[in-house]
Amino acid sequence: MKKIFALVLALCMILALCACGSTSSASTAASETAAPAAEATEAPAADAAEAPAEEAAAYDTSVSADLTVGTGGESGTYYAFTGILGQVVSNASNVQMTIVSSGGSKANIVGIDEGMYDLATVQSDVMTYAYNGTGSFEDGAITSFRTLCAMYPETVQIVTFDSEIKSVSDLKGKSVCVGDVGSGTYFNALDVFAAYDMTMDDVDVVYQSFGDSIDSMLDGQIDAAFLCAGAPTSAVAQGAAQKPIYVLSIDDEHMTKLLENPMYAKFVIPAGTYEGFDEDATTVTVKATLICRADLPDDVAYTIVKTIFENTADITAGHSKGEYLALDFATDGIAVPYAKGAAAYFAENGITVDTVD
Repeated sequence: MKKIFALVLALCMILALCACGSTSSASTAASETAAPAAEATEAPAADAAEAPAEEAAAYDTSVSADLTVGTGGESGTYYAFTGILGQVVSNASNVQMTIVSSGGSKANIVGIDEGMYDLATVQSDVMTYAYNGTGSFEDGAITSFRTLCAMYPETVQIVTFDSEIKSVSDLKGKSVCVGDVGSGTYFNALDVFAAYDMTMDDVDVVYQSFGDSIDSMLDGQIDAAFLCAGAPTSAVAQGAAQKPIYVLSIDDEHMTKLLENPMYAKFVIPAGTYEGFDEDATTVTVKATLICRADLPDDVAYTIVKTIFENTADITAGHSKGEYLALDFATDGIAVPYAKGAAAYFAENGITVDTVD
């Protein structure tokens, strides 16, 4: 009887040990399968927490600013286009842009240097002269500004209502408007004359805005005018609606000389651009470029550029020059360093531009 009891007791102990072993193995297996599940749920949560923090630490697009923007004459493309761009940026962000008319590129660069403007629209060639201290800036470089983005091509247009004026050479001895004092158009006229072995002394120089120069030609007070603006230009279109207009072409020989300046590119103004304008005109272009004061906060510069390129459709709906707003165009062939905030936006889109400390 004792032997039987002993055998039963031994058998119970063996069964108990097996049960304990099974429970322990099951718990271990459960822990091993549960661990990856816990990691899978924790990892995305950590990533999700880090991503906004990194973005917020980089640039604050909720930043507020009230900025004054120098443009050009009220009848020119600078004023009209930058007005639309400013409206879009102001509506889509907390950066408010007040657009003012001005004398143009040189006046705008000097205005930024003197604290009159926070932003400005300028020609890419003139801003390069200013930054390097060349051309009419030989008395002293101005480096208190930075590039935000190039916006659209500006066309050098030499217009007249006189059918007897057929080339730049025919302007000798004539009364010619070379733009406003301090405008980029003045520099273009200098360069075009130089390509034809001419100087300002070969013409009777007049300084006027685009609109005033067209009115002066219509009244017979001047013979021709230089305008550097996106074509079609409203002032020229208004003149063409009243009287047949002619746009002078730069011939191949003189074009070759002009293109020795790397800031120019050949451009054809197509027939039909203006009423009664029935022949293509070959000329050159530079780039209309948005610049800012060098100490503009990085958050503000980033917000402006980001807002522009994320709302190009709205800008184009307001002004046809918006169709040129593209990342490649905005960053190609620009010789003045970019604002760091602008450079950061372009870097996010795979484009590297120059900056300075």
